[in-house]
Amino acid sequence: MALSFRLSDAEQAYLARLARLSIESGLAGRWATLPPEPECQEATAGSEATPGTLRRTLGSFVTLALQGQLRGCIGTVQGREPLYQNVWRMARAAAFEDPRFPPLTLHEWGRAALQISVLDELAPCPDPTAIEVGRHGLALQYRGRGGVFLPQVPVEQGWDQSAYLDNLCRKAGVPRGSWSAPDARLFWFEALVLPT
Repeated sequence: MALSFRLSDAEQAYLARLARLSIESGLAGRWATLPPEPECQEATAGSEATPGTLRRTLGSFVTLALQGQLRGCIGTVQGREPLYQNVWRMARAAAFEDPRFPPLTLHEWGRAALQISVLDELAPCPDPTAIEVGRHGLALQYRGRGGVFLPQVPVEQGWDQSAYLDNLCRKAGVPRGSWSAPDARLFWFEALVLPT
């Protein structure tokens, strides 16, 4: 399993600027503003980028933190729109629509850390013992409930593989060990965390 896409440094910088612009336009009250079209170069012979990556329907999560504490995190596991539009929407949603927090303020924005994770496509996890903490994100679907963790979460929490799976069940609101039930659907994916 390896990422099926690449983003050049210019494309990564564009997505970081785009996320910031989305939040800043929201703080300024410009809610109907659409994201600007990508201006960075598409891949050419010998470049690292994959043609059209910014326009692929990839999922993304945008996370905001203040002094190392979560301040907002919203995303889509599966893309339904071009990546650049998804990052635009998720940045705004993380800042202003995460139901766990009040809307981000201008004062907080000046101190906030921003992280963007671009997700590759989900695939059924063929063998839970092959899950690598820090490499694989997980999604669980079981009896109408679901939960998702980005690959960096178990590292940040200090979880081993067993704790990772137990906490995924807890996040989904199902009993511990439900990931192994015959009717459970366990997926894995990889993600590229962009420097912002």
